[in-house]
Amino acid sequence: MSDQIPARRSGGSAALGWALTIVCNVIAPVVTYGQLTDHGYGEFTALLASAVWPVIDLLIYLAWHRKVDEFAVISLVFLVLTIVVSLAGPHDAHLLLVKDSFVTGLFGVVCLATLAAPRPLMFYFGRKFATDGTKEGAERWNALWQYPTFRAVQRNLTLGWGLAYLAEAALRIALSYTLSTSAMVTLNSVLSYGVTGLLVLWTVLYAKRARAKGAAATAAAAAA
Repeated sequence: MSDQIPARRSGGSAALGWALTIVCNVIAPVVTYGQLTDHGYGEFTALLASAVWPVIDLLIYLAWHRKVDEFAVISLVFLVLTIVVSLAGPHDAHLLLVKDSFVTGLFGVVCLATLAAPRPLMFYFGRKFATDGTKEGAERWNALWQYPTFRAVQRNLTLGWGLAYLAEAALRIALSYTLSTSAMVTLNSVLSYGVTGLLVLWTVLYAKRARAKGAAATAAAAAA
């Protein structure tokens, strides 16, 4: 895997994107839930209203990039699933939190299922976040698939993300019936993005180590 990974997006653009994500998916839902419950609205209604913010985040993303790629399609699919499982069945706050866990657990299942596909899910996420977004960058990323080490890295990353999200979903289900609803509203966002943050850190470190090993193997082969 001697080719260089395509250039990343500009730091300012990435920072703004992450800031919007944190505001719309962590801060705003917690504030919305607290304000609505303080003004007499039920827990279930407050939870549904809080779920509007991730929708706004996705709409901003689509308007910003003006295209629907694999990442946007996956986000839309899971957004629809979240709405369906939220509205189906009894309108119970704890059950709604459990249904959220069902969606993240389903993402873990999808990750594992794509290991049987020609290219695993993390390959497409990598092309989304590890390139500069241009056609040339995507083509360079696609060309890396010819290297066995690169293919192994993408499959291992997909396996790790799938297992981690299944574990996260199981933990959230257990906590939903242990903690209060208000505590879970905060913990839901923190746990979800905490797990994602750890996975991103692991992905960066793992990919960096794999690139270093690939470069060392290439240098050794050239020297031989």
